[in-house]
Formats: sequence, C-alpha cells, structure tokens
Amino acid sequence: MTRYKVVEKFVSINGEGVLAGQLAVFIRFKGCNLSCSYCDTAWANEKQADFVFMTGLQIYRYIKETGIKNVTLTGGEPLLQPDIRDLLSMLSGDKDLHIEIETNGSIGLSDFINFKNPPSFTMDYKLPGSFMESEMLISNLKLLTKKDTVKFVAGSTEDLNRAKEIMTAHELTKKCHVHISTVFGKLGLKEVVEYMKQNGMNDVTLQLQMHKIIWGPGETGV
Repeated sequence: MTRYKVVEKFVSINGEGVLAGQLAVFIRFKGCNLSCSYCDTAWANEKQADFVFMTGLQIYRYIKETGIKNVTLTGGEPLLQPDIRDLLSMLSGDKDLHIEIETNGSIGLSDFINFKNPPSFTMDYKLPGSFMESEMLISNLKLLTKKDTVKFVAGSTEDLNRAKEIMTAHELTKKCHVHISTVFGKLGLKEVVEYMKQNGMNDVTLQLQMHKIIWGPGETGV
C-alpha cells in the first residue's frame, strides 16, 4: 500500500484561488522538482524536512473527520508523489468533496484528468523572475477547462509583460480562470492594477494572498 510523504495537514481558509476565503483542508506533500526564486514553502522541499507517512485511506479519513468539503493538495509538488493517481481516484469517488490540486506547471496533467469527479487545477505559469520558466510544460495549457485556474506570480513589470503574452497567445481567459498574484512585498498591488487598466485585461483577477495578510508571510499551518 502506497504511503505518501505529508509535511503538513491542517484546516484554514483558502488564501488564494477561486475559492479564496472559504474553508479548506490542506494536505501538503514533501518535495518539488523546481526551485523558484520566491518560493515560500522551500522548507517543505528540503531533504531533511520532517514528514509523516500517510496511506491514502488515512488521508481520506483525516479529510472526512474535519467535516470540510474543499480539499487542497499542495506542496512542494503533489503530482510528484508516487501513485498519486491512486489517492486522486479515492478522493474523486466522494462526490461531497471538491478536490483542488496546486501544481507548478512542469508536470503533465493528462494522467490526472480522467476521473468521474475530476480535480480542479490551480496551475502556476512560472514567469522570468522565478528563473524556472524554461521548465513550463506549455501543452498543459490546452488541457485546462473552466473549473481550472492559471496563476501568474509577478515580481516585476517584465513578469507582467510576459504574463500578458502568454494569456494572449493561448487565449487563456476563454479557457479557464486567470489570476495574477505578486511576489509578496516586491511588486506593488497598485502597480498591478494600473497595468491591468492600461492593458484592458478583462476577465483577469488580481489575487491577494489572504493567508499572508491575516497571519503574516512566515507562518506555517495556515
């Protein structure tokens, strides 16, 4: 039986995404294949990071015990976990749950969409300031639907320009939700709003990281 490396499990609000402000139960898995310049969960990717092994059934039971229907699988990069499809198959069998996967854009999504109750994806597109754009799997953009979200985390005007290029080239606002977030404390929110106004960015959402506003940028388990 597969055991998954879980570094955190907790109930909080969704700090970002389509369900921002709603309660969710978070399962954070260990490990990531990228190293973004602004990563705020780098501790979860360290080889020495503490974790507990949990079976899929143990994860499911924990989720149900919370009484929370929104489930966020995050990391690290959750899709790197061995046999993660088995866990997704189990969770998708419960129609009372809404499963969201936060993924970094470098892992192919085609193996994770064929479920009766498929998860929604919040997929990052790594902009130049992350130093990870070369790892992006562009083919993923074709697989996204109205239940999914592409998130751009911008730390500069250069990043905003690149985000706009990707949105336009792939007509993302016609396919899925599109959110712009900022590297915390680096790019001003007013600057982003002005950029959106100047470029007529209809159907794009400026996303605030509510959990960082409420608890601060360094807090874990929230």
